[in-house]
Amino acid sequence: MARLPLIDPKSISDPDLLGIFAWVTEMEGMVPNHFAIELNDPELMKHKLGFTKLLWDTCELDMQEIQHIGIAVSTSNECAYCTGAFCTILADGLGAGKAYAKALVDQGSGAATDQRSKVLMRFAGKVNKNPESIEDNDVDALKSIGLSNSGVIQTIHLVSDFASYNRLNLALDTDYDYADFT
Repeated sequence: MARLPLIDPKSISDPDLLGIFAWVTEMEGMVPNHFAIELNDPELMKHKLGFTKLLWDTCELDMQEIQHIGIAVSTSNECAYCTGAFCTILADGLGAGKAYAKALVDQGSGAATDQRSKVLMRFAGKVNKNPESIEDNDVDALKSIGLSNSGVIQTIHLVSDFASYNRLNLALDTDYDYADFT
């Protein structure tokens, strides 16, 4: 049971939040409990999720690559809630399929079907667990798959953004409302 109340998204009339709800419904097919928890501070939620949307919309990575990073970070941080969310987006919203998403959870970057996603997942895992261990060759690996300096910065922000959602959902024990991918 979540440690804070779940606020009904239907009770919200703020047009900015309604736009965010429409965006997440397009990606996930619903407004998940994570949003109902965050509605305990709607103003902060609006800006935090607005940043996430901006990052996802303007990032050099495509939406599938972004979800690969989300899965890598969330499984590493043992956040079943976020793992389920990012697997749902990848599997259902982006059409990659449940078996592929489950393989990413079980096998990590080794299950990625393309080299670019493998490199991104490895880098994300390293930044998430031990950021001071990043070396020049790690950044060079990102550049070798086509990322610019801006893309490197965006990738690190993605890791940080996903980790912050992991911490929120773990700390507040958000009620799970996704298919099981763990």
